[in-house]
Amino acid sequence: MSLPRILVLHGPNLNLLGQREPQIYGKTTLADINQSLLALAAELQVEVVDFQSNHEGALIDRLHAARLDGTRYIVINPAAYTHTSVALRDAIAATDLPFIEVHLSNIYRREAFRHHSYFSDLAVAVISGCGAHGYALALRHVASELGNRKN
Repeated sequence: MSLPRILVLHGPNLNLLGQREPQIYGKTTLADINQSLLALAAELQVEVVDFQSNHEGALIDRLHAARLDGTRYIVINPAAYTHTSVALRDAIAATDLPFIEVHLSNIYRREAFRHHSYFSDLAVAVISGCGAHGYALALRHVASELGNRKN
């Protein structure tokens, strides 16, 4: 029996975590986040597949692939695309998969343009301002949700 697959999608500039504005985003690297998610996934008996790109089209292509590759749930940090990308919003809506939106910083304590998300109204939940721990919170919630589903 295969484990439920969860796609963790990281948007632009997240490859610079730990280096870029650590006072806002923390010192944890993206590799650290992905490694901790893999360890947590094993504990929760789910499969995590991570993907990061600085390119909107690559993120859209990965979402399209998720429709057909057995993905059951998505955890997404759209990063700057949160506030700008209707195309990415349309792609995640087209998957018809539940998702949780994650932000390392509290977007509501930042510049006004960051207060609007093109994803939040579609998301099952939004986790904002918990730093790298937000991903673990999302994964735990997803595993709980999948454990309660019969399909």
